[in-house]
Amino acid sequence: MGPSGTGQSVGGLPALPGKLSGVPAPAPVEEAPWRDPAQLPSTRFPGTEVRTRALLGLPVAVTDHAQVLDWIDARVQAARERRRVAGPQAAPGDPARLPNGDVGRRGRVGDYICVTAVHSVMTAQEQPALKAAICESSFAVPDGQPVAWGLKALGEPIERRVYGPDLMAYQAARAAQQGHRWFLYGGRDDDPQSLQRLIDRLKARHPELVIAGSHRPVFRPLTPAEQDEVVEMINASEADVVWCGLGAPRQEVWMQQLRDRLEPAVLVGVGAAFDFHGGLVRQAPPWMQERGLEWAYRLSREPRRLFVRYAKYNPWYVAAFTRQWLRERRR
Repeated sequence: MGPSGTGQSVGGLPALPGKLSGVPAPAPVEEAPWRDPAQLPSTRFPGTEVRTRALLGLPVAVTDHAQVLDWIDARVQAARERRRVAGPQAAPGDPARLPNGDVGRRGRVGDYICVTAVHSVMTAQEQPALKAAICESSFAVPDGQPVAWGLKALGEPIERRVYGPDLMAYQAARAAQQGHRWFLYGGRDDDPQSLQRLIDRLKARHPELVIAGSHRPVFRPLTPAEQDEVVEMINASEADVVWCGLGAPRQEVWMQQLRDRLEPAVLVGVGAAFDFHGGLVRQAPPWMQERGLEWAYRLSREPRRLFVRYAKYNPWYVAAFTRQWLRERRR
Protein backbone atom coordinates (compact mmCIF):
# COMPACT_ATOMS: atom_id res chain seq x y z
CA MET A 1 0.00 0.00 0.00
CA GLY A 2 1.32 3.46 -0.84
CA PRO A 3 1.75 6.28 1.64
CA SER A 4 -1.70 6.92 3.07
CA GLY A 5 -3.32 10.04 1.74
CA THR A 6 -0.18 11.22 -0.04
CA GLY A 7 -0.83 10.34 -3.63
CA GLN A 8 -1.93 7.72 -6.10
CA SER A 9 -0.39 4.35 -6.87
CA VAL A 10 -1.18 2.62 -10.13
CA GLY A 11 0.31 0.05 -12.44
CA GLY A 12 -0.31 -3.05 -10.36
CA LEU A 13 -0.17 -1.33 -6.97
CA PRO A 14 -3.31 -0.41 -5.01
CA ALA A 15 -4.77 3.04 -5.52
CA LEU A 16 -4.98 5.21 -2.47
CA PRO A 17 -8.22 6.67 -1.17
CA GLY A 18 -9.14 9.98 -2.69
CA LYS A 19 -11.21 11.65 -5.35
CA LEU A 20 -9.61 10.20 -8.44
CA SER A 21 -12.73 10.12 -10.55
CA GLY A 22 -14.94 12.88 -11.83
CA VAL A 23 -11.93 15.11 -12.56
CA PRO A 24 -12.07 16.43 -16.10
CA ALA A 25 -9.00 15.41 -18.05
CA PRO A 26 -7.22 17.95 -20.22
CA ALA A 27 -7.51 17.41 -23.93
CA PRO A 28 -4.53 15.31 -25.02
CA VAL A 29 -2.09 16.64 -27.56
CA GLU A 30 -0.41 14.59 -30.24
CA GLU A 31 1.97 11.95 -28.99
CA ALA A 32 5.58 12.97 -28.48
CA PRO A 33 7.89 11.45 -31.08
CA TRP A 34 9.22 8.07 -30.02
CA ARG A 35 12.76 7.43 -31.10
CA ASP A 36 13.41 4.27 -33.09
CA PRO A 37 16.32 2.45 -31.41
CA ALA A 38 17.39 1.16 -34.82
CA GLN A 39 18.11 4.76 -35.80
CA LEU A 40 20.18 5.53 -32.70
CA PRO A 41 23.63 6.65 -33.91
CA SER A 42 26.61 4.63 -32.75
CA THR A 43 28.20 6.09 -29.68
CA ARG A 44 31.24 8.31 -30.02
CA PHE A 45 32.13 7.25 -26.48
CA PRO A 46 32.61 3.45 -26.48
CA GLY A 47 32.47 1.55 -23.23
CA THR A 48 30.62 2.43 -20.07
CA GLU A 49 33.18 4.72 -18.43
CA VAL A 50 31.25 7.99 -18.43
CA ARG A 51 33.46 11.07 -18.10
CA THR A 52 32.25 14.37 -16.66
CA ARG A 53 33.35 17.97 -17.08
CA ALA A 54 32.67 20.74 -14.56
CA LEU A 55 30.30 23.31 -16.05
CA LEU A 56 29.49 26.14 -13.64
CA GLY A 57 30.42 23.81 -10.81
CA LEU A 58 28.24 20.87 -11.89
CA PRO A 59 29.43 17.42 -13.10
CA VAL A 60 28.02 17.35 -16.65
CA ALA A 61 28.66 14.17 -18.63
CA VAL A 62 30.56 14.23 -21.90
CA THR A 63 28.47 11.51 -23.48
CA ASP A 64 25.63 10.65 -25.85
CA HIS A 65 22.36 8.73 -25.71
CA ALA A 66 23.92 5.43 -26.79
CA GLN A 67 26.61 5.41 -24.12
CA VAL A 68 24.15 6.35 -21.37
CA LEU A 69 21.88 3.49 -22.46
CA ASP A 70 24.81 1.07 -22.37
CA TRP A 71 25.79 2.40 -18.95
CA ILE A 72 22.26 1.85 -17.62
CA ASP A 73 22.33 -1.71 -18.97
CA ALA A 74 25.61 -2.36 -17.15
CA ARG A 75 24.32 -0.91 -13.88
CA VAL A 76 21.13 -2.99 -14.08
CA GLN A 77 23.15 -6.15 -14.67
CA ALA A 78 25.42 -5.37 -11.70
CA ALA A 79 22.48 -4.63 -9.40
CA ARG A 80 20.69 -7.83 -10.38
CA GLU A 81 23.84 -9.83 -9.70
CA ARG A 82 24.18 -8.26 -6.28
CA ARG A 83 20.60 -9.23 -5.39
CA ARG A 84 21.24 -12.74 -6.70
CA VAL A 85 24.30 -13.14 -4.51
CA ALA A 86 22.40 -11.77 -1.51
CA GLY A 87 19.91 -14.60 -1.98
CA PRO A 88 16.32 -15.04 -0.79
CA GLN A 89 17.35 -14.75 2.85
CA ALA A 90 17.99 -11.02 2.35
CA ALA A 91 14.73 -9.08 2.67
CA PRO A 92 13.95 -6.06 0.45
CA GLY A 93 15.98 -3.10 1.66
CA ASP A 94 18.69 -5.28 3.21
CA PRO A 95 22.10 -3.61 2.68
CA ALA A 96 23.28 -6.76 0.92
CA ARG A 97 20.71 -6.10 -1.82
CA LEU A 98 21.55 -2.42 -2.34
CA PRO A 99 23.53 -1.68 -5.53
CA ASN A 100 26.97 -0.12 -5.69
CA GLY A 101 27.37 3.30 -7.28
CA ASP A 102 29.48 4.35 -10.26
CA VAL A 103 31.11 7.49 -11.69
CA GLY A 104 30.33 10.27 -9.19
CA ARG A 105 28.86 7.78 -6.71
CA ARG A 106 31.67 5.25 -6.48
CA GLY A 107 31.87 3.98 -2.92
CA ARG A 108 28.25 4.90 -2.27
CA VAL A 109 24.88 3.17 -2.73
CA GLY A 110 23.44 3.10 -6.23
CA ASP A 111 23.28 5.60 -9.05
CA TYR A 112 21.11 8.49 -10.13
CA ILE A 113 21.17 10.69 -13.22
CA CYS A 114 20.15 14.33 -13.36
CA VAL A 115 19.23 16.17 -16.55
CA THR A 116 20.58 19.70 -16.84
CA ALA A 117 19.14 22.49 -18.91
CA VAL A 118 19.89 26.19 -18.46
CA HIS A 119 17.12 26.48 -15.86
CA SER A 120 18.47 23.77 -13.56
CA VAL A 121 22.10 24.82 -14.05
CA MET A 122 21.35 28.38 -13.01
CA THR A 123 18.86 27.50 -10.29
CA ALA A 124 21.64 25.39 -8.77
CA GLN A 125 23.78 28.53 -8.53
CA GLU A 126 21.31 30.08 -6.09
CA GLN A 127 19.88 26.99 -4.37
CA PRO A 128 22.57 25.06 -2.44
CA ALA A 129 20.26 22.06 -1.95
CA LEU A 130 19.82 21.60 -5.69
CA LYS A 131 23.51 22.07 -6.38
CA ALA A 132 24.40 19.49 -3.73
CA ALA A 133 21.88 17.02 -5.18
CA ILE A 134 23.33 17.35 -8.70
CA CYS A 135 26.92 17.18 -7.45
CA GLU A 136 26.15 13.98 -5.51
CA SER A 137 24.61 12.30 -8.58
CA SER A 138 26.45 9.79 -10.73
CA PHE A 139 26.44 12.49 -13.41
CA ALA A 140 24.19 15.03 -15.08
CA VAL A 141 23.47 14.74 -18.78
CA PRO A 142 23.42 17.87 -21.00
CA ASP A 143 19.68 17.95 -21.54
CA GLY A 144 19.60 21.53 -22.83
CA GLN A 145 21.18 22.44 -26.17
CA PRO A 146 22.99 25.48 -24.68
CA VAL A 147 24.54 23.18 -22.05
CA ALA A 148 25.83 20.86 -24.79
CA TRP A 149 27.16 23.89 -26.68
CA GLY A 150 28.92 24.96 -23.51
CA LEU A 151 30.72 21.62 -23.26
CA LYS A 152 31.75 21.87 -26.90
CA ALA A 153 33.05 25.40 -26.40
CA LEU A 154 35.21 24.03 -23.58
CA GLY A 155 36.79 21.64 -26.07
CA GLU A 156 34.76 18.52 -25.42
CA PRO A 157 33.96 16.22 -28.39
CA ILE A 158 30.20 16.40 -27.98
CA GLU A 159 27.87 16.89 -30.95
CA ARG A 160 24.41 17.16 -29.44
CA ARG A 161 22.54 17.14 -26.19
CA VAL A 162 21.31 14.08 -24.31
CA TYR A 163 17.66 15.04 -24.19
CA GLY A 164 15.79 13.51 -21.26
CA PRO A 165 12.54 12.67 -23.13
CA ASP A 166 14.55 10.97 -25.89
CA LEU A 167 16.59 9.05 -23.33
CA MET A 168 13.37 7.80 -21.75
CA ALA A 169 11.94 6.82 -25.15
CA TYR A 170 15.08 4.94 -26.21
CA GLN A 171 15.31 3.17 -22.88
CA ALA A 172 11.65 2.15 -23.03
CA ALA A 173 12.35 0.21 -26.22
CA ARG A 174 15.49 -1.37 -24.81
CA ALA A 175 13.84 -2.22 -21.49
CA ALA A 176 10.99 -3.93 -23.34
CA GLN A 177 13.50 -6.02 -25.28
CA GLN A 178 15.70 -6.91 -22.32
CA GLY A 179 13.08 -7.29 -19.62
CA HIS A 180 14.17 -4.38 -17.46
CA ARG A 181 11.54 -3.44 -14.91
CA TRP A 182 10.44 0.19 -14.55
CA PHE A 183 8.96 2.19 -11.70
CA LEU A 184 7.38 5.58 -12.50
CA TYR A 185 7.36 8.20 -9.76
CA GLY A 186 5.73 11.55 -10.48
CA GLY A 187 2.89 13.03 -12.50
CA ARG A 188 1.08 16.34 -12.64
CA ASP A 189 -0.19 17.78 -9.38
CA ASP A 190 -3.33 19.16 -11.06
CA ASP A 191 -4.30 15.96 -12.90
CA PRO A 192 -4.81 12.72 -10.93
CA GLN A 193 -5.01 10.70 -14.16
CA SER A 194 -1.78 12.00 -15.73
CA LEU A 195 0.36 9.11 -14.54
CA GLN A 196 -2.11 6.49 -15.78
CA ARG A 197 -2.20 8.15 -19.21
CA LEU A 198 1.58 7.96 -19.37
CA ILE A 199 1.44 4.26 -18.48
CA ASP A 200 -1.23 3.62 -21.11
CA ARG A 201 0.85 5.28 -23.83
CA LEU A 202 4.01 3.48 -22.80
CA LYS A 203 2.24 0.12 -22.89
CA ALA A 204 0.60 0.90 -26.23
CA ARG A 205 3.98 1.67 -27.74
CA HIS A 206 5.85 -1.16 -25.97
CA PRO A 207 3.48 -3.95 -24.87
CA GLU A 208 6.39 -5.96 -23.46
CA LEU A 209 7.58 -3.15 -21.19
CA VAL A 210 7.30 -4.21 -17.54
CA ILE A 211 6.05 -1.33 -15.40
CA ALA A 212 6.51 -2.89 -11.98
CA GLY A 213 4.89 -0.02 -10.12
CA SER A 214 4.12 3.67 -10.09
CA HIS A 215 3.21 6.42 -7.67
CA ARG A 216 1.98 10.00 -8.00
CA PRO A 217 2.96 11.87 -4.81
CA VAL A 218 1.46 15.06 -3.50
CA PHE A 219 3.05 18.45 -4.02
CA ARG A 220 4.88 18.75 -0.72
CA PRO A 221 7.87 17.14 1.01
CA LEU A 222 7.11 13.67 2.34
CA THR A 223 7.17 13.02 6.05
CA PRO A 224 9.72 10.45 7.32
CA ALA A 225 6.93 7.87 7.64
CA GLU A 226 5.79 8.54 4.07
CA GLN A 227 9.37 8.24 2.82
CA ASP A 228 9.60 4.85 4.53
CA GLU A 229 6.45 3.68 2.75
CA VAL A 230 7.71 4.92 -0.64
CA VAL A 231 11.02 3.11 -0.12
CA GLU A 232 9.17 -0.06 0.82
CA MET A 233 6.90 0.25 -2.22
CA ILE A 234 9.75 0.74 -4.70
CA ASN A 235 11.95 -2.01 -3.23
CA ALA A 236 9.03 -4.46 -3.17
CA SER A 237 8.45 -3.82 -6.90
CA GLU A 238 11.90 -5.21 -7.78
CA ALA A 239 12.25 -2.45 -10.36
CA ASP A 240 15.55 -1.98 -12.17
CA VAL A 241 15.12 1.68 -13.15
CA VAL A 242 13.07 4.42 -11.48
CA TRP A 243 11.97 7.33 -13.69
CA CYS A 244 11.21 10.41 -11.62
CA GLY A 245 9.02 13.12 -13.12
CA LEU A 246 8.67 15.73 -10.37
CA GLY A 247 10.50 18.60 -12.06
CA ALA A 248 13.50 20.51 -10.76
CA PRO A 249 14.47 20.88 -7.97
CA ARG A 250 12.03 18.39 -6.41
CA GLN A 251 13.19 15.35 -8.35
CA GLU A 252 16.91 15.93 -7.76
CA VAL A 253 16.45 16.42 -4.02
CA TRP A 254 14.13 13.39 -3.83
CA MET A 255 16.69 11.17 -5.58
CA GLN A 256 19.48 12.42 -3.34
CA GLN A 257 17.47 11.84 -0.16
CA LEU A 258 16.29 8.29 -0.93
CA ARG A 259 19.06 6.89 -3.16
CA ASP A 260 20.93 5.20 -0.30
CA ARG A 261 17.84 3.15 0.62
CA LEU A 262 16.60 2.01 -2.79
CA GLU A 263 17.38 -1.26 -4.56
CA PRO A 264 16.81 -0.25 -8.22
CA ALA A 265 20.07 0.17 -10.11
CA VAL A 266 19.44 3.66 -11.47
CA LEU A 267 17.11 6.58 -10.77
CA VAL A 268 16.62 9.12 -13.57
CA GLY A 269 15.01 12.52 -13.09
CA VAL A 270 13.38 13.52 -16.37
CA GLY A 271 10.84 16.16 -15.37
CA ALA A 272 8.70 17.21 -18.33
CA ALA A 273 9.24 13.90 -20.15
CA PHE A 274 6.23 12.55 -18.23
CA ASP A 275 4.05 15.31 -19.69
CA PHE A 276 5.44 14.95 -23.21
CA HIS A 277 5.09 11.18 -23.40
CA GLY A 278 1.76 11.28 -21.58
CA GLY A 279 0.36 13.53 -24.34
CA LEU A 280 -0.27 16.48 -22.02
CA VAL A 281 2.24 19.03 -23.32
CA ARG A 282 3.46 19.73 -26.83
CA GLN A 283 7.16 19.62 -27.56
CA ALA A 284 8.91 22.27 -29.61
CA PRO A 285 9.37 21.42 -33.31
CA PRO A 286 12.64 19.57 -33.98
CA TRP A 287 14.15 22.51 -35.88
CA MET A 288 13.68 24.74 -32.83
CA GLN A 289 15.15 22.13 -30.50
CA GLU A 290 18.22 21.71 -32.69
CA ARG A 291 18.83 25.46 -32.73
CA GLY A 292 18.50 25.89 -28.99
CA LEU A 293 15.16 27.69 -29.32
CA GLU A 294 13.01 25.36 -27.27
CA TRP A 295 12.80 28.05 -24.60
CA ALA A 296 11.20 30.44 -27.12
CA TYR A 297 8.57 27.88 -28.04
CA ARG A 298 7.75 27.17 -24.40
CA LEU A 299 7.63 30.91 -23.67
CA SER A 300 5.10 31.39 -26.46
CA ARG A 301 2.91 28.70 -24.88
CA GLU A 302 3.19 29.86 -21.24
CA PRO A 303 4.35 33.49 -21.24
CA ARG A 304 3.09 34.43 -17.78
CA ARG A 305 4.75 31.50 -16.06
CA LEU A 306 8.03 31.45 -17.98
CA PHE A 307 8.86 35.07 -18.87
CA VAL A 308 10.62 35.88 -15.60
CA ARG A 309 12.48 32.55 -15.65
CA TYR A 310 13.93 33.03 -19.11
CA ALA A 311 14.55 36.76 -18.72
CA LYS A 312 16.62 36.02 -15.63
CA TYR A 313 18.36 32.72 -16.30
CA ASN A 314 19.22 32.86 -20.01
CA PRO A 315 21.38 36.04 -19.86
CA TRP A 316 22.84 34.91 -16.54
CA TYR A 317 23.90 31.58 -18.07
CA VAL A 318 25.59 33.30 -21.01
CA ALA A 319 27.48 35.66 -18.70
CA ALA A 320 28.47 32.98 -16.19
CA PHE A 321 29.59 30.54 -18.86
CA THR A 322 31.58 33.25 -20.64
CA ARG A 323 33.48 33.91 -17.41
CA GLN A 324 34.30 30.20 -17.05
CA TRP A 325 35.39 30.00 -20.69
CA LEU A 326 37.68 33.02 -20.32
CA ARG A 327 39.22 31.66 -17.10
CA GLU A 328 40.00 28.33 -18.74
CA ARG A 329 41.50 29.99 -21.82
CA ARG A 330 43.94 31.90 -19.65
CA ARG A 331 45.33 28.71 -18.09
